[in-house]
Amino acid sequence: MGVPLRQTVKVGTYLVRQKLAKREKFPLIVELEPLFACNLECNGCGKIQYPTEILRKRLSVEQAVAAIEESGAPMVSIAGGEPLLHPEIDKMVQALLDRKRFVYLCTNALLMERKLDRFKPHPLFSWVVHIDGLRQRHDESVSRDGVFDKAVAAIKLAKAKGFKVSTNTTFFNTDSPKTVREVLDFLNDELGVDSMMISPGYAYEKAPDQVRFLATNQSTKLFAEAFKGKRGHWRFNHSPLFLDFLEGKVEFECTPWGIPSYSVLGWQRPCYLLADGYTETYKELVETTDWSKYGRGRDPRCRNCMAHCGYEPSAVLATAHSLRQSLRALVNAK
Repeated sequence: MGVPLRQTVKVGTYLVRQKLAKREKFPLIVELEPLFACNLECNGCGKIQYPTEILRKRLSVEQAVAAIEESGAPMVSIAGGEPLLHPEIDKMVQALLDRKRFVYLCTNALLMERKLDRFKPHPLFSWVVHIDGLRQRHDESVSRDGVFDKAVAAIKLAKAKGFKVSTNTTFFNTDSPKTVREVLDFLNDELGVDSMMISPGYAYEKAPDQVRFLATNQSTKLFAEAFKGKRGHWRFNHSPLFLDFLEGKVEFECTPWGIPSYSVLGWQRPCYLLADGYTETYKELVETTDWSKYGRGRDPRCRNCMAHCGYEPSAVLATAHSLRQSLRALVNAK
């Protein structure tokens, strides 16, 4: 089972419109960061490394909506920092839903139970709870005991109230095929989340812990072994070709403009993980960034990256250009 059918159809229609308009570069989903402040200090995250004056900044609802409307993206992933620290996050979500955007609200879930009643279930809205393993492994990753149990409780409550809930899990070189299967089985079968997203950890420059990230050959070996006999059982919110890519069955070039990042600093070039400057508008980002400089074999910082922000768009575009892969995606849709 794969990407929700409603989302598959909407993205497919959007891609057709881009082709008819002869646009070469366009966003599939915007990574919206309305703040960098967080209530955790995770080993693999660099957002809280910004100076205090940056951590105090917040995007307004109007700024967030204007950025998404300018980009034209059909989907928005609201990340951070911890988005639930934003005083108007519920209004931001609703404003985007009113504009018929798919909205994924990412959270570490520490504040989720307390703030759940500020949101309403909606067919275009999903929570995304970050889960980096089972109890011990997750709590070690976020450097605080008890976070896993809080996240599980919040997921159960959200599901009971009728919300869609997805999860996002990053794997590191401390993982094994066994630990990958264990956490995915738990999320899929025991918690019954609607979908799961996964990614190999990428050692971007601001991350405090630089030793646990995976090299590309380690990533493909890990996922190929973990997926054996199980991949079709799990509910992934990924295209089949992206999962093929994680297993090393296909190779893609990075498409960094496909999931651009907009934050309190502006549009980040070239992607969510590399910060080579910022622009005020999406148009400026697309037209003034030298995209040919980035990707494996071009920029040494990209050498071990297999992150979804660069390669899921590549997989989606490859799917759209192949009738066989398009049918495969539809068959896998939920």
